[in-house]
Amino acid sequence: MFYAPATSEALQETIEDLARQQVECLVVDGGDGTVGKVLSVLYASSYPNHSLPMIAVLPSGNTNLIAADVGFGLRGVEALRRLQERARSKRLLSDVKQRQPLVISWPGQDRAAELGFFGGLGAFTRAIEIAHQPAILKNYAHDAAVLATFALTARQLLTPRLRQGWLNGTPVELGLEENTPEMQACFLFLCTGLQCLPHGIWPFWKSEGEADRGISYLNVEARPERLTKAIWNLVRGRAPAWMQNSPFYRSGSSERIRLCTEQSFVLDGEVLDTGPGQCLDITAGPIVSFLQA
Repeated sequence: MFYAPATSEALQETIEDLARQQVECLVVDGGDGTVGKVLSVLYASSYPNHSLPMIAVLPSGNTNLIAADVGFGLRGVEALRRLQERARSKRLLSDVKQRQPLVISWPGQDRAAELGFFGGLGAFTRAIEIAHQPAILKNYAHDAAVLATFALTARQLLTPRLRQGWLNGTPVELGLEENTPEMQACFLFLCTGLQCLPHGIWPFWKSEGEADRGISYLNVEARPERLTKAIWNLVRGRAPAWMQNSPFYRSGSSERIRLCTEQSFVLDGEVLDTGPGQCLDITAGPIVSFLQA
C-alpha cells in the first residue's frame, strides 16, 4: 500500500486506516520533519502506544538526524526490495533499533502532543530563527543555507555588542523529573532521544553508573567559562573532566523535563511556542522499533 497524504488531516485519516487494517510496519520516506509528523499522529491514533508499528526510515528530507541513527540504511527502490525480501522470508525483525522519541506537551492546554527526536532552546532557538529568515530560505539551497546560518551566527557571537545578548542567555525555569523547576539564565539547552548524531558530534554525557532514562540533555548556563574549548570538544563527541565538573555545563539522562520560558522550543527544526502558560513538558515517549537494512 502506498500513501502520500498532503495535509495533516489526510495523514490522520491514513494512519487510522492503517490501524484498522492492523498494519505492523510503516515505511516513511522523508526527513526529520516528516518522521516527527508521522510519530505525532501515531501517538494520538488508535494504535496502542505500547504496540506501535515498526518503522523503516528512508532519508530524503532537508535534515536527517533521525536517519543517521535509526535510518534503514538504503533508499528508494533498493530499500523497498530489501524490505519485501525480509517480509517474505519472515526476517523483518532480524535487525532492529529501539528508541524513545521526545514527547512535547503543554500542561493545562488542550493541544496535541508533538513528537520528535532532537530539540533545544537558548542559542539553539536563536540559530534556528536565523536559518528561517526569508533571506536565507529564498536565496540558498539547504547545504548553503546551513553554511549561511553558521556564518551569521558566528558573526553575531564575534561582534561584541551582539555577543553579549547571546552569552547573557534566556530566562528559563528548568526542572528534571518531579523536581520543582528552578529559574536560571540559559545559554543553551539541548535534548534528544537518539543515541548518536552525524559526524561524531555528541554534546551529552552521563555520570558513571547513571541509568539511561530515555532523554539525553545538555544544559549550559549563561556566560559559560571556556566556551570555545567546550564547543570544540563537544562537536568531537568529547566531554573532558573540567567540563563535567564545571557548574556551567550539566548533562545527564532524564525521563521528564519541564521548561517554563517565553522563548520558543525547537523540535527537529520546527519552532514550537510555549503557549499562554509559557510552559512545556518533555517526556520520554513510547518505545519505537526502527528497521535496519
